[in-house]
Amino acid sequence: MVKIEKKAVLKALENITVPGEGQNMVESGAVKNVQIFGDEVEIDITITNPSLQARKKTEVEILKVVHREVYEKAKMKVNITVDAPAPKQKPNEIKGKPLPGIKNIIAVASGKGGVGKSTVTANLAVTLAKMGLKVGLLDADIYGPSMPIMFDVTQEKPLAVNVDGKSKMRPVESYGVKMLSIGFFTQPNQAVIWRGPMASKALNQMIFDAHWGELDVMLLDLPPGTGDIHLSIMQAMPVTGAVVVSTPQEVALADARKGVAMFQQEAINVPVLGIVENMAYFTPVELPDNKYYIFGKEGARHLAEDLEVPFLGEIPLVQSIREAGDVGRPAAMQTATPIESAFEELTRNVVQEMVARNTTLPPTEAIKITTMAGCAAVKKK
Repeated sequence: MVKIEKKAVLKALENITVPGEGQNMVESGAVKNVQIFGDEVEIDITITNPSLQARKKTEVEILKVVHREVYEKAKMKVNITVDAPAPKQKPNEIKGKPLPGIKNIIAVASGKGGVGKSTVTANLAVTLAKMGLKVGLLDADIYGPSMPIMFDVTQEKPLAVNVDGKSKMRPVESYGVKMLSIGFFTQPNQAVIWRGPMASKALNQMIFDAHWGELDVMLLDLPPGTGDIHLSIMQAMPVTGAVVVSTPQEVALADARKGVAMFQQEAINVPVLGIVENMAYFTPVELPDNKYYIFGKEGARHLAEDLEVPFLGEIPLVQSIREAGDVGRPAAMQTATPIESAFEELTRNVVQEMVARNTTLPPTEAIKITTMAGCAAVKKK
């Protein structure tokens, strides 16, 4: 019996050219393995064309050349395995756009509604402005806009301004905060009944068709939950970091956990600056030294520890905070009060985490929303 050598088989395979590569099968790396067992030859091949016709053609060419160059057909058995990984389908991509002049974008989110996310956002905005920062606020809660009420600007309308030959919206300004909200364009008793694409289009107009100017921080008041609006926002702009608001009870914490998980997904990867505990405790006016933990004690603090994200602070359940929001003057505007101190501490912690994030991490990229085979996927640019 004639001995079959591996080098003879490889030399024979050099006679086959890989289509589209201009190299023979060995040079291109298409030949993954050749093994000899007596009069049997095992050949593993990888090709780029996944069609059945290409596989069969490759097998026939290999059989012909091996039997011609190495040994006659009757005396040798050749087993061929042809692998053709399916090429990655190129998705339809919608790319995010940069926002010149805006240094930091902070999304304020909550997994659950009713935890005071908008109240925290409004007071965070005015406190940042009191600290001397240039602040913008985008009310991204399309279906439940509340910022016009909280800033006492329900009767205001954004005016048009000419910027470099283009007509842009000038945000409404109140308490040193530039602001846009869908609430400026609807009637107080008008429900916004839009599907996702319409809501996303409205958001993009408020983001890119507005003249925000130079801002140190833009705050995004996101709707509760984890859904289409959140993806649209992170698709439209590179978010610096996220702040998650929760109350201490378990039902709110479970949803807050999901909110943190959304930002931490590998495909989204927005740094979570920390968690805020709102309505942390109740202190009656007549008993200023007493704290009553109506919704549970330190639930958000423990959640932050479990998730290994910063705990940014706690805001008490105080009637004046609600009253201040209702009359359009955020409670943090009140001077020399425990409420002002609580929001100042929260704001300092947010700024500290934002600075640390910018020092240690690269800029966040706007994500791409992709559709592939009827499914929605999310990836980084």
